Amino acid sequence: MARRYDPGRRQRIIDAAIRVVGAKGLAGLSHRTVAVEADVPLGSTTYHFATLDELLVAALRQCNESFGALMEARGGLRAPDLDLAAELAALLGEWLAGDRTGVELEYELYLAALRRPALRPVAAAWADGVVASLVRHVDEVTARAVVALMDGLCLQVLLTDTPYDEGYARELLARVIGSRPTGG
Repeated sequence: MARRYDPGRRQRIIDAAIRVVGAKGLAGLSHRTVAVEADVPLGSTTYHFATLDELLVAALRQCNESFGALMEARGGLRAPDLDLAAELAALLGEWLAGDRTGVELEYELYLAALRRPALRPVAAAWADGVVASLVRHVDEVTARAVVALMDGLCLQVLLTDTPYDEGYARELLARVIGSRPTGG
């Protein structure tokens, strides 16, 4: 039997893995569930991703790109006179107001790195990328504290179903950054 050329298959498998984890959690992820979701033969999933960790790494990388894309769409924190606290608070608000399933999934994969060491470099790369954007405005130690605060704010919203309060986030971020918030 001739092999069918399917250049989008690998991406469909990643997308399917993201949907499976979003619907069933990490416990529901297997090569079989992903193959069914992607509508591909089981052998395709293991051909492209020998282990579930390889598949999770690809899924986490793709999820991380969504936050980076949102940050870039907002100007990538490049403006020299940027009110950093206000911009970051607005960025978090926009991200949390988007596809909540996607945000929850990203954190589920991010936290999976606690038990799956293969995911740790991807999780660290996300934090390092945000820090690199922040060091244009603050020192590296402050940038890392800001990233930790942003993670904490997002987790609190996700875990408590509390509405995101942009003003509160702006105030906390300004305190860590060492600036006074502007506006209301």
